[in-house]
Amino acid sequence: MQLWGALGLSMAICAVLLWKAELRVDLLRPGNAPYLVGLALAFAVRPALARTGFRWAKPASDGADYFGLFTAMALTGAVSTYPLAALSQGFADAPLQRIDEALHFHWLAWYETVAAHPSLQRLGVAAYQSIYLIPAALLAAFAIRGERREAHRFLAGFWLAALITLSLYLLMPALGPLTYLWKGPIPYMPTSAIWQEQLIPALRARQVGLVNLDELRGLVSAPSFHTASGVLYIAAAWRCGRLRWPLIFLTLAMLLATPIEGTHYLSDMIIGAAVALVALMAAGRLVERFGAAH
Repeated sequence: MQLWGALGLSMAICAVLLWKAELRVDLLRPGNAPYLVGLALAFAVRPALARTGFRWAKPASDGADYFGLFTAMALTGAVSTYPLAALSQGFADAPLQRIDEALHFHWLAWYETVAAHPSLQRLGVAAYQSIYLIPAALLAAFAIRGERREAHRFLAGFWLAALITLSLYLLMPALGPLTYLWKGPIPYMPTSAIWQEQLIPALRARQVGLVNLDELRGLVSAPSFHTASGVLYIAAAWRCGRLRWPLIFLTLAMLLATPIEGTHYLSDMIIGAAVALVALMAAGRLVERFGAAH
C-alpha cells in the first residue's frame, strides 16, 4: 500500500481546497512550529536509525514512521474541514434530528443528565480525548511486534475513512444538536463546544483567512469521525493480543462519550460507523493487492 502516495495526494487536494476557499496556512507562524518540527523529526528518525546497530532500531524506526504518517494524515484531514466548510451550503440538522427521533434517541435527555453530574463530565472528557491515546498504543504495538502489514492496514483504513468522511461532510454540514436543540443558557459546554455555529458562517463569508494548526476546531458533525475512528480502533485492537480488551473497553467508553462531548446526533454516529466499515473492507483489499511497502 503506497501510504506515502496517499498522503501526498491528500496534501495536494487540501492545498487546492484551501486555494479555492481563499484560505492559507502560515507555515512560519510560531504556533505551527511544534507540529511541523515534530513531523520532520518523526520522518527523520527512520533513516537515521536504519544505519545503526541498535537493538530496537527496527521497531523504533517503524514506530516513528507510523506515528508520522498517522499525524500527517490527521492534520491534513483536520485542515481540510475548513475549506470544505467554506465551500458548503445549508445545514443538515433537521434531517439528522428526524432520524434520531425515528430511532427514539433523545439527545437532550443525555445532555441534561451529563450537565447535572460533574463526574460524568470528567469521565466523558477523558474518554472522548482517548482518540489520541488509542492509536498511539496500537501503532506502538504493531511496531514492537514487527506487524508492518497490520499497521499499514490500520493506516490505510484511517486514510480512507477520513477521505470518505470529508467527501460526505461537504454534502451534510451541520451545527450539531447542542446548537440546534438547546434553548437558553448552556449549563455545560462539551469538549467540542459550538464551533460549527461560530466558524462555518464566518468561513462561508470569507471572514477567516488563516488556518492555524494549534487552533484547529472540530467542524464535522456528520459523519462522526470519532465513531469512524472508534470502529477502526476496535477492528485493529482485536488483533492486538493482550491489549485487545483494554483498548476495546477504552474505545467503547470513547464512543459512549461521543454524543455529548462531540455534540453528535446518533445519526452522525451511525453514518460514521458505516464509513468505517467501508474503509475497513477497502483497506483490506488494498493491502492484499499492494502489500505493506511504501
